[in-house]
Amino acid sequence: MKFSPNLWERRAGHLAELLPVGRLHSEALRRGLRATRRATGMVAFSGGADSLALLLLLWAHWPASRHGLHALHYNHRLRGAAADRDEAYCRMVCRALGIGISVGRRRVKKKFTNEAEARAARFDFIASKMQAHKAKVLWLGHQQNDIAESMFMRLARGSGTSGLAAPRPVQSMSNGRLHLRPLLGLKHEDLTNALTKAGLAWREDASNHAADHFRNRVRQSVLPSWSEAAGRDALAGAALARSMLEEDDLALEQWLEQLAPMGRGGVLNLGKLQGVPRALVRRALHRWLLRHPDTGGLSRAGFETLLAMVMAGKPTRFSLGVKGFAVIRDGTLHFDKNRQKTPIARPRL
Repeated sequence: MKFSPNLWERRAGHLAELLPVGRLHSEALRRGLRATRRATGMVAFSGGADSLALLLLLWAHWPASRHGLHALHYNHRLRGAAADRDEAYCRMVCRALGIGISVGRRRVKKKFTNEAEARAARFDFIASKMQAHKAKVLWLGHQQNDIAESMFMRLARGSGTSGLAAPRPVQSMSNGRLHLRPLLGLKHEDLTNALTKAGLAWREDASNHAADHFRNRVRQSVLPSWSEAAGRDALAGAALARSMLEEDDLALEQWLEQLAPMGRGGVLNLGKLQGVPRALVRRALHRWLLRHPDTGGLSRAGFETLLAMVMAGKPTRFSLGVKGFAVIRDGTLHFDKNRQKTPIARPRL
């Protein structure tokens, strides 16, 4: 689509008519608009249908906030000229709408070994730009298909409620930033149909159709078969399940906060966890491990062994690798640093 400010503005307005505010996630919008009233709101913008719809809807529905919108595009430089055309397209859209844009370009063209590496590179760029602009809000274009894809991927890893509740419409990050996803009530098809009716073109990433990554295989093979077998709106069902899992996860987090088992120096008071469900003890142990980064990467089997010891509450000294031990005594769990220089073998599980 050629550069034409008036054309883009008209068609953005048409898209807003097709996808009114009532179809967007109300809490994500409320939190985002309040946080960006006098501050910059970053929008992750790949040029694909989802991120294009997000950017245009934010621009069209809230004219008073347009001055604070700033797009972020990351060029992984893995698809040659196609990736450069994506970048040029994103620059053109932002220029037509009067929106600022920052573009990151990966220095090397070496292929990523997995999807997580590509995501990490993109979010490192986003984090640096948010810091530079002192921005606290990042708008993301995830929609219902992403919910189902993420759910299947996390089920394969054995995730609990916290993982299965992702992606969340409102996600408070540890650094004080907000990640907001107002399109989670819409399917990818809803967005592409609306964009087409509004006469808007978007960029297609050919790598999304390759079978190299787990997410792509879920998208291409699992979801179509699953939806057909369900004989109903399975994507909406997954979205509803995600929402209820988030409610359960929040309830468990609040319960653990009320128990307040973590004491000074990262000592876990096991007495406060007596008689509570295993799920709460599991969360408390996860928090304890996060408080002690020297505990290293405990395997899943190792975690379950330590969890059983915590549940039993008997005096124990459990090796956490070369840096120290998990020690249970006097009704507490604490971390003892290893003062030896030679590696300590972890017990066989």
